[in-house]
Parts: sequence; structure tokens; C-alpha cells
Amino acid sequence: MSGLNGLSSVTGAIAMPAEVRQAGKDGEETYRAALGFERQMLQELTKTMAKDLTATGTSGDDGDDSSGDAATSAYGDMLPGTLADSLSSAGGLGLAHDLWLSMRSAQS
Repeated sequence: MSGLNGLSSVTGAIAMPAEVRQAGKDGEETYRAALGFERQMLQELTKTMAKDLTATGTSGDDGDDSSGDAATSAYGDMLPGTLADSLSSAGGLGLAHDLWLSMRSAQS
């Protein structure tokens, strides 16, 4: 998934802070952009964590790699994006709001 495609998943219903809603359509668009950035960052962080988890301790006792079949691998590849989408649709971690405040102050 490219960076711009990830932003499109933040266009649905999301939890907007009250001050963002009060800022009007322009404020909401700016917040969606900030939330898209946060989502992309979350996806990259969870991708890194998933790689670290699969790289350590996944071999069986007999030395065979027990990381799973192709279906397990495919689901594992989708997990970071799904987690990032879920967090973003719930309002994110707070970075988007701080970024939004910075962007709004830079515009004025």
C-alpha cells in the first residue's frame, strides 16, 4: 500500500474532537490529513514490530521454520494496516490532534 492510499482509509466516519468540528470544513480536512499521517506512522511502527516478532523465536524445536503457510503470512501482512485503521478510526493516539494544532497555528 502506498502512502497516499493509506490516507483514503481515514475519509470515513472518525471521532473528531469538538474544537476540530467547530473549526469547520477546512479544520476537519486539516485534521483528516494529520490523522492520515498518524495512521501511516502507526502502520510503519506495527510493521516493524511484526517483523521483530516473526524474526525471533519462531523456529520449532527440530530447527524447522514454523512461521506458517502462505495464508498465515498474508494475514500477518494485513495486520499492521488493520491495526492502524482501527486506531485511526477511533481518533488516533493524540499525535494527529497535536499536529492539527501546529498546522492551524502555522496557517494563521
